[in-house]
Amino acid sequence: MSITISTAGHVDHGKSTLVKALTGVDPDRFAEEKARGLTIDLGFGSAQLPSGRSVSIIDVPGHERFIRNMLAGVGAVDACLFVVAANEGWMPQSEEHLRILELLGVSHGLIALTKVGLCEPEFAELARLEVEERVEATFLAGAPVMETDAFDGLGLEELRAGLDDLMDRTPAAADHRRPRLWVDRAFAARGAGTVVTGTLGGGQIRVDDELDLRPRGAAVRVRALQSHHSKRSKIGPGNRVAVNLSGVGHQEVLRGDVLVRAKQWHLTNRVDASLTVLSTLDHEVSRRGAHAVYIGTCELPARMRILGLETLSPGETGLVRLHIPRHLPLLPGDRFVLRESGRAETIGGGTVLDTQPMLPASKAKPDLSIDRVIAERGWVDADRLTLLTGQQREPDVGRWVVSPSVLEQTQARLRAAVDAAGPLGLDVAGLDDRERAVLSLLDDVTTEGGRVRPIDQSDPFENHRYTAALEATPFVPPDPEAAGVDRSEVRELVKRGLIVEQDGVFFAAMALETARSVLAEMLTSQPDGVTVAEIRERLDTTRKYALPLLAWMDGNGVTRRRGDVRIAGPRL
Repeated sequence: MSITISTAGHVDHGKSTLVKALTGVDPDRFAEEKARGLTIDLGFGSAQLPSGRSVSIIDVPGHERFIRNMLAGVGAVDACLFVVAANEGWMPQSEEHLRILELLGVSHGLIALTKVGLCEPEFAELARLEVEERVEATFLAGAPVMETDAFDGLGLEELRAGLDDLMDRTPAAADHRRPRLWVDRAFAARGAGTVVTGTLGGGQIRVDDELDLRPRGAAVRVRALQSHHSKRSKIGPGNRVAVNLSGVGHQEVLRGDVLVRAKQWHLTNRVDASLTVLSTLDHEVSRRGAHAVYIGTCELPARMRILGLETLSPGETGLVRLHIPRHLPLLPGDRFVLRESGRAETIGGGTVLDTQPMLPASKAKPDLSIDRVIAERGWVDADRLTLLTGQQREPDVGRWVVSPSVLEQTQARLRAAVDAAGPLGLDVAGLDDRERAVLSLLDDVTTEGGRVRPIDQSDPFENHRYTAALEATPFVPPDPEAAGVDRSEVRELVKRGLIVEQDGVFFAAMALETARSVLAEMLTSQPDGVTVAEIRERLDTTRKYALPLLAWMDGNGVTRRRGDVRIAGPRL
């Protein structure tokens, strides 16, 4: 098992120093960060724990001006290392980072009380009590508060042991066999080419896998994988991973891009979601304002409409529809944070409920129920349903999952159509694919010869009166109109092979067999051929019927025409 955790906390509370002490790697990678003594972007490292396991750590900036980078770092983590400096105590970004972690659904963590060497023990104890009070009603309630000082090594071994315990308490990332890697960094490695990093979720990837880089739609191949500085041939969800890609230049990859398998995800730029407004906000939230949504490692402008209400009050949870300018591979259950750009403040966050809203915003009532998705569509392809919801359902009919009410209505409509079709039965050719699939569920009808009729109704074409009329005078066949037979019945008799039509003349099937026998007998004694007149006389018919009959025989290989005579064909 592997998990990825992020730091969180106010600026200058010692997050990066603590990460360096734990991992041996300075997470501040840029000269500007070192010169200013301020974390600006994400840093990465891995710590060896007493159990022998390694934990991946993402170090995030604490300054409010770099909150977008912090959001990119915590979007896919399993747990957090929450940092509060003992000499300063709880600060504004402590509060904001905690709320963001809650909005993103992070549910496990521990707390490091740093810089205890810079203050008296009594002051450190007061800071501990304040921290415990601040987190009392959050996911960090009851989390260990570990006193540390990275400069003199105080509490580091205890912290490593605490991280081991955190790994035990944090559920392993689920493997749904649908990998998704939100890119948080892209660069060119000497001799290797493009490398992207991120925290893998949803499934496993392997060397030589073919993946899609979204939103660009570029087809890429995994050349190599690395995690915790070790080469890997495959890697599962929950791991920090560096992926060496072919098929794309590193300049073409940005933070917020995402790697997925082709055709495994629904790409969307419109979602319905829940939104919980922070209780600390001092104003209501409405659709007005310049909003930005943070999901995965993405930061995107968003148009928001509140469903069913005009505004949401601080602390209130409501439903919203979000429009974003990019098609992303999203699923119900994905978490996001919403900020207002103009006020530079975090408004709240929530959960994606529907990645392809079907109803107008005025009628939409989204939730995480797969039955709602089915009910709103009536019919949905089972594979499509998996793309939209991440959940699998066995098809109810054919390849479709069907709303029970729609299925019942379709069955009733088909039964009514069968009843209305009369003795001929309902022509299957006039039904669509869905209706044909539903026929298999109807136990009170039967399908024969492409016609559907009630199961207790005898076959109207068995011993049909027109067939009997044609058989009565096989070589002087009556016209359907003269026999008073509807053309639709005639077509069905032809379709079933009970009668044959040639040049507008109809013959019973038995008439053709009789004529075949007669011709065989005639050609046995006259192998050089027989004339139309001889055939007409032998069959006791007229030229009007003899010519269509012989045309059918020629066309089906029973006879062949040679000048004015017919000779034996290959199928005589």
